[in-house]
Amino acid sequence: MQRYRQYGASYSSPSAPVEEAEAQEEEEEEEDEYAEEEVCEEEEPLVEEGVQDVVQGTGGVNKEEVPQRKEEVTPPVSETEAKVPPVESKNGKRTEGGGDAGGGGGPKYSMFTWFVVLALLGVWSSVAVVYFDIVDYDSVIGKLKAYDTDGDGDFDVEDAKVLLGLREAEKPNVGDSPEKKTVLKPEDVSQPADATSPETWTTEETRSVSGSQDVESEIQAAVPLPPLVEEDFVPDDPRDSTHPYEDDVITIDTMGVLLEETLPEESVVTSGQYLTSSKLSQEAEKPEPESEKLKETESITEETAEKQTQDKLQEKAKKKKPKLLNKFDKTIKAEIDAAEKLRKKGKVEEALRVFEALVQQYPQSPRARYGKAQAEDDVAEKLRSNDMLQRAINSYREAAELPDVTPDLLRAALKRRAERQQFLGRMRGSLATLEKLVQIFPDDVSLKNDLGVSHLLLGDNKGAKKVYEEVLEAAPGNGFAKVHYGFILKSENKIAESIPYLKEGLESGEPGTDDGRFYFHLGDALQRVGDDSAYHWYELGHRRGHFASVWQRSLYNVNGLKAQPWWTPTETGYTDLVKTLERNWRTIRDEALAVMDQNTGLFVPEEENLREKGEWGQYTLWQQGRKDGNSCQGVQKTCSLLERYTEATGCKRGQIKFSVMQPGTHVWPHTGPTNCRLRMHLGLVIPKHGCRIRCTNQTREWEEGKVLIFDDSFEHEVWQDADSYRLIFIVDVWHPELTKYQRQTLSAI
Repeated sequence: MQRYRQYGASYSSPSAPVEEAEAQEEEEEEEDEYAEEEVCEEEEPLVEEGVQDVVQGTGGVNKEEVPQRKEEVTPPVSETEAKVPPVESKNGKRTEGGGDAGGGGGPKYSMFTWFVVLALLGVWSSVAVVYFDIVDYDSVIGKLKAYDTDGDGDFDVEDAKVLLGLREAEKPNVGDSPEKKTVLKPEDVSQPADATSPETWTTEETRSVSGSQDVESEIQAAVPLPPLVEEDFVPDDPRDSTHPYEDDVITIDTMGVLLEETLPEESVVTSGQYLTSSKLSQEAEKPEPESEKLKETESITEETAEKQTQDKLQEKAKKKKPKLLNKFDKTIKAEIDAAEKLRKKGKVEEALRVFEALVQQYPQSPRARYGKAQAEDDVAEKLRSNDMLQRAINSYREAAELPDVTPDLLRAALKRRAERQQFLGRMRGSLATLEKLVQIFPDDVSLKNDLGVSHLLLGDNKGAKKVYEEVLEAAPGNGFAKVHYGFILKSENKIAESIPYLKEGLESGEPGTDDGRFYFHLGDALQRVGDDSAYHWYELGHRRGHFASVWQRSLYNVNGLKAQPWWTPTETGYTDLVKTLERNWRTIRDEALAVMDQNTGLFVPEEENLREKGEWGQYTLWQQGRKDGNSCQGVQKTCSLLERYTEATGCKRGQIKFSVMQPGTHVWPHTGPTNCRLRMHLGLVIPKHGCRIRCTNQTREWEEGKVLIFDDSFEHEVWQDADSYRLIFIVDVWHPELTKYQRQTLSAI
């Protein structure tokens, strides 16, 4: 219930006469009056009209009494008249402010204080008396938390009736304030009034105990106002709305006229649909059958739930941290964490010193020694020191060999040791480390896959094949094992058998399968069996960034180099070399014919498995920028011509050789390994018909004494359908756009 203080308020009835006193006593009396009045206002009891009358012994309540409108009349206050006018209390009684001189203010307020105490203690009994019934105070007192049942902002007899079960509670109006309930009086309807004027509206503070309810119900209709809804907001769940009249369609317009609105069917939100934005609500209003929307929503929900479940499982697997600490390591975890923090911040030298101190203090700690190995590894990488890297390799082994080492730490230490051994080129040491790992963890498929790669790096395809067969027997769907096994089959020229393994392995998308070599060899295998889907895989490899284009599929490249299948001597900038070759082509031819005697064994069969059929022999003079043995002894003039052209003899990614091809030979479509070179073909012995070469979609023929230049990183193919052999001289040169530094630092191929 709200309390109202009205210092200097208006009155609806004239003041009682106040006895005058002498002028010298007026100021003291005025001070006493204000002090008395403040005390009384502070102690005003929270009781309703009628109830207070019963407490004060007025003899009952007038049931036909209706609250009257208050009229504000502010009497003028003169300087000589400092008396406080009587203040009307909430229940309509007037409190005199006359002090001692005005009729005994002291005893009056003292008695009133006792009335306050009686009212607070006996309010419920008084209510019971009004209704001529006996009320159990203990049964009612528990309902005080909901005392304001009619929403009028205070506790009155009507509230007591509801709490006693004598009448139903009124539903509160949405627009009403919880503190005040504003009522338009009938007599004010015909009179224009300022909306802000306090004379137009009165605050309903009290009600008659009986008889007033019917009158007020006619004056004040319980009309719910439309809820305040933001235009761009839709609740997450329609069932969560706090509006108590969601099902009602009656609203009120700005003129106070009742309106009835029917909600369109399209705007009804079906249970189970949860709209979270205005955009979604607009989409929900599209003319679409509800059954289809429900099915679509359910399917989307199921797919989303399934995807979220899979994502959670994957995240859980990723977040699973290896257990690197044994029981003893946990006792020094704070010291280990401090050292590890330094290492992760890049302070590797400082971290190494801390880990070395920990190893010296706790030599039995596997985690401290493993941290030391990691720090040494980091320092070796920073300083590019092979000696420091060897120290790290040794420390990894020491950590793995300590007693009570956890399985996760043992696995991590030995695996990293094998990787660093491979980095140093110690393939056999790496193989031995991985074999030990597989013995310790025989069910770990990933370790067996690593072991197979180690065999391949050693050139031991047979050993690798055995390992991958074991893996596929235990895990037939392992994509990593499939692509490597298919690669081995293709190297054995088992073309058709290799295709399903390469294809299924790539389609698995498992880590380690997205490698350009597997796209390269799958496409090559498909081409060799006449399957045009090869170019689908080439295109896919190109989109994955493994190939420069569908045609240019070299794997060892320098980005940004000019790329075109055919070149002219002027475009290469090597016109002097071209002129030298073409002027001396007969000398070169004669020396080549002299060494073609098969008894010498200088021409060896092509070893790259590029032939579909026929015979193809080669005689190499330079390989990877170096002379090939004593091969120049038989063709000294040819070699002397080339000595001064370092773009050819110094090309570490190329060759200089003679090539002879017998009739009936076909070379599969293929590409060279790198875009860092261009290939020159000097015609020496060329039959008139039947010999041709295709690069991308252009086919050309050789001429004796003329040089053809092409980029063999693009797909090319050769046919020899003549009646006699074809002899050419092949000279690889650096790509003209490579810098001197690049030519010096690029690795050999």
